[in-house]
Amino acid sequence: MDRLSKHKTIVRRILEEIASISPSDDHSETQVIIDEERGHYLLFSVGWGRNRREYVPFVHLDVQPNAKVYIQHDGTDLKIAERLVEEGIEKNQIVLAFQSPNRRKLIPDFAVS
Repeated sequence: MDRLSKHKTIVRRILEEIASISPSDDHSETQVIIDEERGHYLLFSVGWGRNRREYVPFVHLDVQPNAKVYIQHDGTDLKIAERLVEEGIEKNQIVLAFQSPNRRKLIPDFAVS
């Protein structure tokens, strides 16, 4: 398996795992949104609760054509970057995109872009 396919498989597995522990309920639905072709992976919570609309992305990962994984948003307490490393993605292939490029330079081992 090439690096790009491997990274997409790992990201998909982690996203589906997170979705399984974030079940839908009577008020909101956890939606898994995957665009395998373009490398976009999202988890959304959508619904109504306490008379308010809920439309919240809580995980957004992208796998670029160069196989780097961009963590656009991690709204969990699961430390997705660490999970990616545990599953076999090297730190230098992970971009903490939710941090500014200048701040990323200060984070050892992870990719800046």
